[in-house]
Amino acid sequence: MTAEGTETEKKYDVDTAAPLPALKDIPGVGRVGEPYEARLDAVYFDTEDLALAARRITLRRRTGGSDAGWHLKLPQASMAASEAGQRQEIHAPLGQPDVVPDKLLAHLHAYLRGSGLARVARLDTTRTTIALYGHDGVHLADFADDHVDAEVLTGEAGAGDARAPKREWREWELELVHGRPELFPAAAACLAAAGARPAPHESKLGRALGKAWPQSAEAAHDGSAPAEGAPAEGAALAEGARAAKKPGKKRPGKKWPASAVVTAYLGGQIDELLVQDPRVRLEEPDAVHAMRSAARRMRSALAVYRKLFGAAAVRRLRDELQWIGRILGTPRDAEVMLDRLREHAAELPQDQAGDVVKERVERELGTRFNAGYTKAQEVLLTDRYFRLLDDLEGFRDHPPVRPLASAPGRKVAGKLVNRTAKRLRRAQAAARSAEGTARDAALHQVRKDAKRVRHAAESVGPVYGKRASRLAKAAQKQQKILGDHHDSVIAREVLGKLGSAPDLPEPVALAYGSLKEREERVAAANEGKYRKARRKAGKLLKRGVK
Repeated sequence: MTAEGTETEKKYDVDTAAPLPALKDIPGVGRVGEPYEARLDAVYFDTEDLALAARRITLRRRTGGSDAGWHLKLPQASMAASEAGQRQEIHAPLGQPDVVPDKLLAHLHAYLRGSGLARVARLDTTRTTIALYGHDGVHLADFADDHVDAEVLTGEAGAGDARAPKREWREWELELVHGRPELFPAAAACLAAAGARPAPHESKLGRALGKAWPQSAEAAHDGSAPAEGAPAEGAALAEGARAAKKPGKKRPGKKWPASAVVTAYLGGQIDELLVQDPRVRLEEPDAVHAMRSAARRMRSALAVYRKLFGAAAVRRLRDELQWIGRILGTPRDAEVMLDRLREHAAELPQDQAGDVVKERVERELGTRFNAGYTKAQEVLLTDRYFRLLDDLEGFRDHPPVRPLASAPGRKVAGKLVNRTAKRLRRAQAAARSAEGTARDAALHQVRKDAKRVRHAAESVGPVYGKRASRLAKAAQKQQKILGDHHDSVIAREVLGKLGSAPDLPEPVALAYGSLKEREERVAAANEGKYRKARRKAGKLLKRGVK
């Protein structure tokens, strides 16, 4: 059984002989609890090259204290949370010493990317904990006085080796329980008076590893190294490249180069992909849809802005994003269709024929969903998927820019977004003259082009503001209407297949026919809604974002 929460704490360096601070003098603290001492033995795990530490991820197994077990700490996505010292913390029972619980490992595969885990350090901590309570009795925070003995287990010197680096130090931690972040500045004077200094390290592991502690992922990939274009352009793009990959990054400004606008958008979608990865592995609701949406957004952006970057890199990423999108699409499409036909079949008469139809729909689409989900989970453990993650982050951090990429983003990106809107208008015109099944295909193309316009407009939202959001909203409306229309087309195909089975009793065949007729009415109604939405958005599509 796992438990999740948010850890909000600050660490302080302090001399070994420093007296405990007068905690009751902290503004807002009404009383302090009795000191409680515990012995904590923690073993930390990481890859050989400390891939987790580079991303501010900590995995440990700790015995002793009130929360013995496996602990996984993940950085929060927003800058505000990061600055407040917040990290997501997930716990699991102790289990076996070197066997990471599956539910924790699910959160790590996207960062390990096939690399194994090993012990990297052991920390033996004698901790004295003092609870801080508000004047109303609320448990605000816990103050911890830690005396730490650390042994590094990685590198040339291993466990028990006399050459293994060992360090000893004392530090204080102030961790919120029910208190607010304002407690930290309120406590600053009290802690400083007792000799505390803000700790330069983010974690005990960081201090234990010393110089071996890697730079954060942001610092390690600072700047950009364009593969195409003049060297001077790399310096011009560096600020945008840095900001594009930082959690809670600054929004692109109107003076940013075009490539920085694009990499900022891609960076946000890469973050979303990594957030959804463990949710898919743990089979959480809507995770497949959210992960596929992130992949689609990146593929759309690369299509719209392909002229700004090296053709080979863009083509490879688009192909691989299409591949992972297709893998995720199989279970997602089956899930959508099952929910749709389940809802419609519920309106059939409560008789034997209706029951047969419901059972066959459940079996057919349920089997598709289960097979597709199993395949997706297998794919998420392949070298091909891990290579895609590497390539996406490499593109974000070192975009293979062409000369046009250094031009002002507002000018270049806006022009490319408007070109995408023009493409949608052409698809709309083609659909107006199409008939029969060709019309269904043409409307589906309109839907795909509307989706691309939506994603393109989203990407320039920080640069164009309301103009971009209005264009995205108009495109999304058409996309949604035509999405339901396309689902009705697929539903009729599914029902046609099930309804054409040999030796089907006539009442069952009629039930399938009833559902097909319903889908035809839904499709006709959606065509009417689409025409109205198309007319309403006509001027907006012509104007675009500029």
